[in-house]
Amino acid sequence: MTLAMDGKAFITRYLDALSGHPKPAELVATFVSDPALVEHIAAVEAAFASYELVPEEMVAEGNVVAMRGTFRGRHTGTFAGISATGREVSAPLMIFYRIETGRIAQHWLQFDGASVVAQLQAEAAAV
Repeated sequence: MTLAMDGKAFITRYLDALSGHPKPAELVATFVSDPALVEHIAAVEAAFASYELVPEEMVAEGNVVAMRGTFRGRHTGTFAGISATGREVSAPLMIFYRIETGRIAQHWLQFDGASVVAQLQAEAAAV
């Protein structure tokens, strides 16, 4: 098995373990050593409890895995200054993960947060 194939399998296990489930720090730490990603996961989990990342495509080269997918979650806490609405939202995203010593050591994320805010504001205006 190549390093790239191992990386894709690792990210698949990571997504299976965390997507759609609570993300306690102990579980996150088994997959992630990148402090910025640990903080990001906790912040998003606080606003969208048990959010999920749905992979649509993964590409790997060496120890870097790129994942294009969709974020889905129920708004259960404050996000971008908007109090919890209980509404479901989704947005496209792209994440690159660098894997070192069996954990995610670095990540780069492009997420359409503006789309999420617009969905929450549109839902709030409709109520």
